[in-house]
Amino acid sequence: MTRLVCWVFSAALIVFASVAQAQDVRVATVERAPFSIMGDDGFEGFSIDLMNRVTEDLGLSVEYVLYDSFSGMLNAVETEDVDAAIANISITADRETRMDFSQPMFDSGIQVMVPSEQGTSPSVFTALFTKQIGIAVLSALALLFGGGMLMWVFERKAQPYFDRPLKDAPFPAFWWALNLVVNGGFEERMPQSRAGRFFAVGLVISSLFIVSIFVAQITAALTINAISENIQDLNDLDGRRIGTIEGSTSASFLDVRDLSHVGFADTEALFQEYEAGGIDAVVFDSPILAYYVAERSGGEARLLDRVYRAENYGIAFPTDSELRERVDRVLLGLREQGVFDELTTKWFGMAYSGR
Repeated sequence: MTRLVCWVFSAALIVFASVAQAQDVRVATVERAPFSIMGDDGFEGFSIDLMNRVTEDLGLSVEYVLYDSFSGMLNAVETEDVDAAIANISITADRETRMDFSQPMFDSGIQVMVPSEQGTSPSVFTALFTKQIGIAVLSALALLFGGGMLMWVFERKAQPYFDRPLKDAPFPAFWWALNLVVNGGFEERMPQSRAGRFFAVGLVISSLFIVSIFVAQITAALTINAISENIQDLNDLDGRRIGTIEGSTSASFLDVRDLSHVGFADTEALFQEYEAGGIDAVVFDSPILAYYVAERSGGEARLLDRVYRAENYGIAFPTDSELRERVDRVLLGLREQGVFDELTTKWFGMAYSGR
């Protein structure tokens, strides 16, 4: 009887241990192509494939929990609502004080994406025909027409050129004012009346300012056009509309550089705004931007060559998690086996060669 009880107790322990071993590891994630993607058949992506290999080698099953925001995912790690989190999570000193991280699993960095020169650079024609220049031209024409008609009022009884009825006066009057501004007027049509002479002198002097403003408008438009075709550095983005992900390391980087920016909740909203022309540049994680340029931009976007701040992605764990060390050992083994290279080729191909 004693042997039977011992046998039953031992069997129960084995079954309990087996059930405990088969329990899911709850892993938080967010949608960040190509690291974590919610597909028709479940989750996929570089980070998902890697975590699947890790849990398989550990003999564990995995349950993915999708969060709407990056901050929500990290908060779930801090509060131990999940066993781990994986996506494109940068390992930073601030985050390390609130949670633990695995060995680095991917080399990343902050990069800048702007419209490609071939696809979206404005032409000189487009640069010149802007609203500001249009207003300046119309204002100049109105001033010349008004000045010419006023001179007709002053001079119509003083010299033959302006001695014509109102219906015939508009164009000759405008033509006289235009020549006065451009050529200094006609000696044979010098104003004869006192009011006409005072007004003509004022018109010539004011025309100097008018021409200067008009030339400045054109010069500014051409300068902006040239700058937009030559964005080669982060400093070239000063004064432009920059988009990034709110609360990200890229947003912190832009704050430090004192570059104003618009924060978005997720990459889909960020890229949609970029495609709609609402922002001029995107500053974010290098591999995600490289994937977008290769897979979605259709040649309408390019990356600046420089990586502005190197970063590493890792798997996040609650502080003092017993799972972290086991995962680290598996990650080191997978790296030695070439699994990381296989997954990089699968999900990035030639779009991203690392930093």
